[in-house]
Amino acid sequence: MTTSAKSRLLTVALIIAIIITPFHSVSAETAHPWENRAPSAQENSKSLPEPAQKRTESLPAPASGEPLSAQERSESLLEKMSLEQKVQLATGNLNNYYGFFNEGMDDLGIPALTMADGPAGIRIANPNIQDQKATALPAPIALAATWDVDAAKNYGELLGNEAFNTTHNVALAPGLDIARFPWGERNFESLGEDPLLQSELAVPYVNGIQSYPVMATAKHWILNNQETDRFTINSKASERALHEVYARPFAETIEHADLSSVMCSFNEVNGEHACENGDVLTDLLKDRLDFDGFVMSDYGANHTTVESAIAGLDFEAPGDPDGYWGDDLLTAVKEGKVSEARIDDMADRILTEMFSKGLFDNPTVNNKIPAKEHGKIARKIAEQSMVLMKNEDKALPLDKNKMDSIAVIGPDADNASAAGGGSSLVNPTYTVSPLEGIKNEVGENVDVTYAPGTDPISAGDVLPGPSAVPSTLLRPVDGGENEHGLTAEYWTNINREGEPSLVRTDNQLNLNLGFYNYEGLNAQSPKLEKLPGKFNSEMSARWTGQFTVPESGEYTLSLSSRGSGKLYIDDKLVIDNQSKKLATSKKALSFVEGEQHDIRIEYSTGKAGGRQDFGGMIRFGWEPPKEAVDPKIQKAVEKAEKSDVAVVVTHTYDSEGYVDTSTLDLPNNQDQLINEVSKANPNTIVVQMSGRAVQMNTWQDNVPAIVQAWFPGQEQGNAISNVLFGDVNPSGKLPMTFPVDEDSTPVSNENQFPGVDGVSDYSEGVFVGYKGYEEKGIEPAYAFGHGLSYTSFDYRNNVKAKAKRKGKNKDLETTVSLNLRNTGDVSGSEVVQVYAGKLPANVETPSKQLAGFKKVELKPGKQQHLKIELDPKAFSYWDAGKDKWVTPSGEVPIYVGSSSNDIRQETSVTIK
Repeated sequence: MTTSAKSRLLTVALIIAIIITPFHSVSAETAHPWENRAPSAQENSKSLPEPAQKRTESLPAPASGEPLSAQERSESLLEKMSLEQKVQLATGNLNNYYGFFNEGMDDLGIPALTMADGPAGIRIANPNIQDQKATALPAPIALAATWDVDAAKNYGELLGNEAFNTTHNVALAPGLDIARFPWGERNFESLGEDPLLQSELAVPYVNGIQSYPVMATAKHWILNNQETDRFTINSKASERALHEVYARPFAETIEHADLSSVMCSFNEVNGEHACENGDVLTDLLKDRLDFDGFVMSDYGANHTTVESAIAGLDFEAPGDPDGYWGDDLLTAVKEGKVSEARIDDMADRILTEMFSKGLFDNPTVNNKIPAKEHGKIARKIAEQSMVLMKNEDKALPLDKNKMDSIAVIGPDADNASAAGGGSSLVNPTYTVSPLEGIKNEVGENVDVTYAPGTDPISAGDVLPGPSAVPSTLLRPVDGGENEHGLTAEYWTNINREGEPSLVRTDNQLNLNLGFYNYEGLNAQSPKLEKLPGKFNSEMSARWTGQFTVPESGEYTLSLSSRGSGKLYIDDKLVIDNQSKKLATSKKALSFVEGEQHDIRIEYSTGKAGGRQDFGGMIRFGWEPPKEAVDPKIQKAVEKAEKSDVAVVVTHTYDSEGYVDTSTLDLPNNQDQLINEVSKANPNTIVVQMSGRAVQMNTWQDNVPAIVQAWFPGQEQGNAISNVLFGDVNPSGKLPMTFPVDEDSTPVSNENQFPGVDGVSDYSEGVFVGYKGYEEKGIEPAYAFGHGLSYTSFDYRNNVKAKAKRKGKNKDLETTVSLNLRNTGDVSGSEVVQVYAGKLPANVETPSKQLAGFKKVELKPGKQQHLKIELDPKAFSYWDAGKDKWVTPSGEVPIYVGSSSNDIRQETSVTIK
């Protein structure tokens, strides 16, 4: 079988594996000390918490006698297991149950590992478990925006609680992939661009999960930072970058949270697949980082039997029912290609973690999730995560007592669908839309009107190229005056042979099939009709109708597609886009207002020229003259003109899949929507729901206030309204830099992303995120750590920094102290951020590197003295030649402020 063929099989199998998830059924009446325990708040942490208290010493022995440790219990059980049983333990299985697990062994008392996708909540795939509903938490990037270790602990505890009470004993969370570039489609699953911020939040997050009999699985190990070509891309990074940036969050959760499992990724790392790469699995992870847990593969990420086993993979999550282990691994052992000692090591690592986390002694249960109680936790985290980006002339908070009317505008503001797609998509226990939340807030005394303004956001908006032509400008064949869209005909072959399998009207031509069109993975608006799954692979289609010109001028029409796409205007071929990869072709045409032009678009994807494209991808786009405004936007403008305030709720589509968007523009004409609404009403507030950065340079000067709301979870409507109307003072800070545009970042070179000839070169080294902007002198739109408040804070001019060596190992301890005062009129929280400057070293180091932070809540006029312990590694660098961390002696600048470019105080510290 060829490599490409294997890759295709693994891709299909990956989707199958993600769609279904296993369960271990236990009676709901089973009494259990962990049943529905509400998460508890934790005190603010000065630095990384101490290692989680282990439960191994108190675990009962299998027989009478002294209690045995988890390691001892594992060793005892291993002696009773055959080679076949050990291999079975290490081999995942997709059969029999709703999903992925390894089979339990009743004769040995070994429970099955039942795994639930994360990390934004527990994704229940078994339809027999609580209607597959769980609490949809704010996206992890929103958690990162809280900069709050308490929130991270509560987040993890809720995940552990719901995993355990929905029959799962493994949570595939947290995601510790660094948000390397701002447009990443999976950034919403990340904890940001900085390794220290990720570490500080990941440790309480993991401790929270594992406070229940549930094992946490950190993912994805390693350099899994893009979706484009994610199955084949070779991520090429220096050893220093690996240690200082990408391995740091994993290292801290291993050291401080007794992490059970790590999931290796699809991509290659420096030329070798991550799940069969001994340099990163054994040398780095197990030996240098001292990881005692087990390594599992992502679904279908393992491509070999012998190589992966020897490299250090401990558990195979197969991409199809067979995988590469099981009988093949057993044969490899019998033939002497893999040692029995390696099999014993795999089994021992898995069993020790199962004993350590209580899986043997505490079977999972199926207890009803307390929806309202857990929803309240989700709402509080969402409220803390929202970032007040801009607030001119105190446009926010809104005063409902001083308004008669408010227009809520946005394609999905009337539903609660704003969430990241893919394996982390959670079916919520209930939802509150932004429109509903605002109506709940203002009551009956304020007239609330709604207009979508644009077509709904869909998976098609991930594709590159201009926004889709609005539905209001399209009319299907034989359509009435009030009918919009194009007549669509679909075939399950590539040549449009025979009668079409489906004929319907598509509002827009904005199609993204395959992975993005599977049940349970698609987060697009419920307003959009789903295409049947039979079109997810080989298919062809034809769209016909008319395009009505809204304004005279030059229009640039486009096709963004993979496969064969042809655009005909009045039966004349104007675009012929033939591409094995996603590509955009454009054609400039002059039109006269009121003209109606016949449109025909023909498309096919599949086995053409000996290749296989998985999933149709095509968008019919446009770049109109500025004066051209479609009727949907015009209706929104009319409502805005008649209202005291207009709130425009924007939305991006972000998802795991096969491609990262190549633009930071808001999709589906939302930029134009904001500009037109703000012209009509100067009191226009923009609320952005996205899991990544967006570009605002075309409209941010036209609106007085912007709130970055991320993907806020199932209570999004109430959380947004509470912030807009001042019930909650926003305290979120950006965990990632928002650039001016996609060309103004440290990773805008094609060699870095998407890569050239299958190689993504991490040539920025350790200068990731804000460190790279500083290094290259690139001014961002909004800096890392940025976030405003409804009050103000004064950093008193007495900042002091001290460094000393302590203990027999002469460990470095550095602290910064200062006074912080709330000088405003309302209570609020501030995140005080401390950055270390360039090190006195012979290697290049960042001019600013996050060294510590603390979130503090103060009432008006109150002051607090703060002492912040700093990360020792902020004063060190990884020396590949010496194979260790090096702390140079000398003076290091210290910067204290409200963001990476809002520095309030400066000092220095001398490292001896």
